[in-house]
Amino acid sequence: MSSKFDNFLQEQLQDPEIRKEYEALQPEHRVIQARIDAEKKSGMLPKELDF
Repeated sequence: MSSKFDNFLQEQLQDPEIRKEYEALQPEHRVIQARIDAEKKSGMLPKELDF
């Protein structure tokens, strides 16, 4: 099931300029998501992980 945001995002990504910028941000988003996942898994606070 798609969320309203997913539908909105897919619609916006039809624009080549928006898609280019979105894709350029993906490496940064992956790093941020990895940090969030590590925090959740460890139960530690962000400043305790310090990476």
